[in-house]
Amino acid sequence: MRLIKPKSSEFSFAMGVPAILWQLLFFYLPLFLIVCTSFIAFSEAGKIQEFTFSKIFFFFSPTYLRVIFSSVLLGLGNVILCFCIAYPLAYFMIFRARKIKNLLFFLLIIPFWTNFLLHVYAWFFVLERNGFLNNLLKTIGLIQESIPFMNSLFATMVMMVYYYLPFMVLPLYSSLEKLDYKLIESSVDLGASWLQTLRRIIFPLTMGGIRAGFFLVYIPSFGEFAIPELMGGDKQMFVGSVVARYILGDQTGSLGAAFTVLSCAILSLSAISFYYLLNKIFIPKGSYALKK
Repeated sequence: MRLIKPKSSEFSFAMGVPAILWQLLFFYLPLFLIVCTSFIAFSEAGKIQEFTFSKIFFFFSPTYLRVIFSSVLLGLGNVILCFCIAYPLAYFMIFRARKIKNLLFFLLIIPFWTNFLLHVYAWFFVLERNGFLNNLLKTIGLIQESIPFMNSLFATMVMMVYYYLPFMVLPLYSSLEKLDYKLIESSVDLGASWLQTLRRIIFPLTMGGIRAGFFLVYIPSFGEFAIPELMGGDKQMFVGSVVARYILGDQTGSLGAAFTVLSCAILSLSAISFYYLLNKIFIPKGSYALKK
């Protein structure tokens, strides 16, 4: 008796059903409830009264718009710093450190093996008044008194870059690994400077990794809550801080949902804008990628 093998398409669908159900129950359904809560007014008895935009309009004030703009700048600043560190690092790992690239890759991902709070407390010991950084600067004679690094935007950015750097390195590493080094050699042999080779050959051909790294860092950085709260001392408000305060309030949950919807809409618009801006910056006219 012959066994009938299931069709590959049916088997793939069956394997994907648990993931689809998981997304529906724990992502799309909560998101749908948040959106509904943002536009529906409830009575004291918990019954639906009316459909309204008043909760959204409540946040169209300079204070809250400034908070959203600060989060955009926080995410963009984190992306730029991570990119400036990650691209040379990924390039070095692929083309200059081939014998030890696996070791460097291991050292890059090993922080993911430990708890996030351990990372934060480790930086406490580095940045506090009597910590490693202040003692080092005193030892080499650059400062006489301790600098208050903690509870500042500087501490927030240091922790943000430290935590999100692997999310930028990994897609860049993957893109550079597929790059044919002979193209770089040919460009240099034909008289192009290293900057021209970088702009017209390397950047355009690794654009997929640049985009992936940008959005992997920018989107979670925009809504970051724990790092500004712990490292920044809650001195400056960002989107994550406002959402947490409203959502966790006894009577302000619907306002928190409305602010979440508004900030997500602005996040989407900014992400689309940055997507087209990335293409203009990293794929100049006449680049190798356009000719392909």
